[in-house]
Formats: sequence, C-alpha cells, structure tokens
Amino acid sequence: MTDQPQTLPQIAGAAPTPDSFADAALVVIDAQREYATGRLPLAGIADASAQIGALLARARAQGTPVFHIVHHEAEGAPIFDPARQAVAIIPGLEPAPGERLITKALPNSFAGTALLEAIRETGRPALIVAGFMTHMCVSSTVRAAIDTGLRVTLVAGATATRDLPGAAADEVLPAASLQAATLAALADYGAAVVPDAGAVPAA
Repeated sequence: MTDQPQTLPQIAGAAPTPDSFADAALVVIDAQREYATGRLPLAGIADASAQIGALLARARAQGTPVFHIVHHEAEGAPIFDPARQAVAIIPGLEPAPGERLITKALPNSFAGTALLEAIRETGRPALIVAGFMTHMCVSSTVRAAIDTGLRVTLVAGATATRDLPGAAADEVLPAASLQAATLAALADYGAAVVPDAGAVPAA
C-alpha cells in the first residue's frame, strides 16, 4: 500500500513509458485557427502551438510519419464551417510534403476516417499525440487508440482546452482544472503523459 495515488497501470505494475520518434507516428489533432483566432479560443493556445511546432520539427528530423487531423462540420455550422477560414491549420503547423491530412467529423479521429489503416501501414505500434481540445477530441482519440492496442505518448504541453460551464448554476470549471483532470484521466487509462516535446525520446 502507498499513501500516494496511483494510476491503474501503476497498480497493475505496467506503467507505460514514452515511445520514441523512432518507434511511433506523430498525430496532431485539430491544430486549427478556430481555437486560436476563431470562436473557440483556448487557454494557453500560443504555448501549446509552439510545442506542436517543436514536435513537428523533431519528427521531421527523425523521419517519423506525421498525420494531421482536421475537424469539419457542415457548411453553415457555427464552428468548423469548412467555408470559413477558421478551419484552416494554424500558420506554421501546416503539413509538410508527404504528411497525411485526414478530415474528421466526430471527436474521435478514428471514427469514420482512414486513420487506423494509415497508421497500421507505417508498421509502427505507437503514437505521439498532440492537439486540441484536450477534454474532447484529444481524449476521444487517445482512448480509441489505446482500445485498438496502440501505445500512446501524450504531450501535455502540446494540448490545450477552455473554461466550461460547471454542473451548478453559474459555476465555471477553469481550463487549467479541466486540463489537469483530463490528462490525469488519460494517464489512468494507459497513456504515457509527458510534459513537453523535449520529453519525447529521439530513439
């Protein structure tokens, strides 16, 4: 017994360790302008975007496969309208030649897309995951990836979320609290959560 809380993997004696750029594929989820200059501004978006940029640079230097996921709703939707500029990828984080761009319509990046097949074609058993929003599309995608048997390294500093209404009237759940709780829950589910891009091993 210990007085310190433990994740389920720790209790089972199988706490995950971060996978490297040599063993994993990088998945960047919804790094879109909607979250930076659109209708869903996120807390810490500038720092998180810089961390995604660092991950992309390291992945490209290592020859790591990179997948960019973008979210599109129907035309005329209040957010992620494909006819609006807000669906575009944040400047500086756009795909490089040879990197796969996959469009989704649900929070889970695997639902209704070819992402899983594309990852399996790389032969890599693990993912390095970054993107937005932590509590929604990142969480859904990480859980789905683990359910398929993929290992997941989640880069906390390369994710972000926003304040949400609480359950009680006039209650606000701050983004920082939601961010911390979501990351803790994903670690409990089996993700290896690391603080920043520099914590991902090269090989």
